[in-house]
Amino acid sequence: MDKRAKILVVEDDAHIALGLEEVLKGDGFEAVVCNRGDRAAEAVARHYPVLVILDVMLPGMSGFDVCKQLRAKKIAAPILMLTAKGQEIDKVMGLEFGADDYMTKPFGVRELLARVRALLRRTQVTSEKNDLTFEIGTAIVDCKTFQIRIGKAVHELTPKELKLLQLFYEKRGEVLSRERLLNDVWGYNYYGTTRTLDQVIVQLRKKLGDNRSEPMHLVTVHGVGYKLVS
Repeated sequence: MDKRAKILVVEDDAHIALGLEEVLKGDGFEAVVCNRGDRAAEAVARHYPVLVILDVMLPGMSGFDVCKQLRAKKIAAPILMLTAKGQEIDKVMGLEFGADDYMTKPFGVRELLARVRALLRRTQVTSEKNDLTFEIGTAIVDCKTFQIRIGKAVHELTPKELKLLQLFYEKRGEVLSRERLLNDVWGYNYYGTTRTLDQVIVQLRKKLGDNRSEPMHLVTVHGVGYKLVS
């Protein structure tokens, strides 16, 4: 991991932003601060950060909308969201919009740096796989273009969808629990609702051409999770 990599902090509280900037620089990273949600996408395009620390409450555009916007633009950099609320709904919304992890204010410096390093390690492992193409049934998954091709039909994949398919393919035939899928793909110990994962599975089945009522590839193992039958 290149610890001189650039991290974008999107935070409107000047005191918190300065503190994050100093902590990250003290650990060897470069840090850039953006104080408005509606300028975050521009800052990402300008600085090419390897990771984004994103506050939920921002002027101009909420952190949830920023997250959704970045994922729609196929920005694959991990997103660590910051929230002062700590409510389950905030966690779920962040994950549904494509966040990789979240922390509740106030938080400790050591925990923040540990989360950052963990996210960057996972990103490095994923990037090493992204030149692969593999098949699931009649579908061809192209990791480089984030696409699924079935004949002439092409479906776009979100970063989370691609990570899930890569994990399923690596462990094909093995039953993967919902908790493991959330931990490995969303990146932290998740003990709340699994609605986020289930919704992504529904979308993946559509893109794989799987039968909705009797899927042949992404199969539900009731009470446990899912398995891939390729």
